[in-house]
Amino acid sequence: MAALILVVDDEPDVADLFNQHFRRELRTGKFSLAFAASGRDALEHLRRPEVATPILIFTDVSMPGMTGFEFLQLAKAARPEVPVIMITANADEDTRRKASGFGADAFIVKPIDFAALRNEIDRRLVA
Repeated sequence: MAALILVVDDEPDVADLFNQHFRRELRTGKFSLAFAASGRDALEHLRRPEVATPILIFTDVSMPGMTGFEFLQLAKAARPEVPVIMITANADEDTRRKASGFGADAFIVKPIDFAALRNEIDRRLVA
């Protein structure tokens, strides 16, 4: 079974963007991607025992309903072993400090540098 990466973002085009940038890895089975449109959906995914545990979670910071920070705290409580990387357009120091304080393993600024993202994924697959 391919390693699973969970992407949490309320923007509908994010799944297409990730699938396009990682089409080679997805086609060869290097890893698979799962998408959740909200923090609540992502938590449901994490709580389902029949679903593979992700090796990595990417989450947007700004989402309606449950923010990425709220999701981060709940995800870390549910699956503390799974690294969570925050993705946001707001790169100010307060946002970075808050993400780190809530347990984020890394922080990526939009627009997403998919080469850097690929390196981050590769590093996690080797670990």
